[in-house]
Amino acid sequence: MEGKIIVVTSGKGGVGKTTVTASIGAALALQGKRVAVVDMDIGLRNLDVVMGLENRIVFNIVDLINGRCKIRQAAIKDRRINNLFLIPASQSDDKNAIKPEDMSKICEQLKKEFDFTFLDCPAGIEQGFKNAIEAADEALVVCTPEVSAVRDADRVIGLLYARSITPKLIVNRIIPKMVQKGDMLSHEDVVEVLSIDLVGLVEMDDAVVIATNTGTPLVMQKDSKAGKAFTRIGMRLDGHPDLPVEDPSSQKSLWKKLGITFSRKNRIAS
Repeated sequence: MEGKIIVVTSGKGGVGKTTVTASIGAALALQGKRVAVVDMDIGLRNLDVVMGLENRIVFNIVDLINGRCKIRQAAIKDRRINNLFLIPASQSDDKNAIKPEDMSKICEQLKKEFDFTFLDCPAGIEQGFKNAIEAADEALVVCTPEVSAVRDADRVIGLLYARSITPKLIVNRIIPKMVQKGDMLSHEDVVEVLSIDLVGLVEMDDAVVIATNTGTPLVMQKDSKAGKAFTRIGMRLDGHPDLPVEDPSSQKSLWKKLGITFSRKNRIAS
């Protein structure tokens, strides 16, 4: 049975895609799955730093595509989790170094090697986005409870549907106290606007900063609320879709307070 290729995207930068990619990959690897995470942000790689593997890079995704190495040479094994591997981005090339058809070929190989391959998509909807979604079987759309993030996610969802990729939603960096006061969008607000299946809610957590700075997998930090949320997301992706999504806050709608509406017409499938 072939593995799955899952792209992690958002449109907007700074919503936590890289942390999401590393954390869900680690969660599934700890659950016994063989997992690869691929940094698709050519020229601006960060996934290696988040995973604490920046000093072990020899080959990257561009080398792999150009035939300068094999998957087993490019894939760096995580030091703490046996089944987790990183294929880093190149820092010396630009996004034009990869074409969508190149990713199709590589992803066919990755499906044979790994149960799950997660593609950490760069921000925006230009060449890097097109490369990342080319061979994806599924998509995780990461959105923070901010109007600008929801707007960009709405645009990306339209593009995914145009490629016949069904997206699932992760609402990241929820601050329960702000939601309860009506000062932050609730996850219900976000789901109502984006109208896609919710796969996880992740609370704002200081442990994320610690994990990023130390390269320690977030899902291995026992007291991390975000880590526990990512573990549950991994379980939902791995055959447990009915596992309840835990709500970190009670909900009050902020949309009416802000007087903002979104139109489905904004989803331009192109």
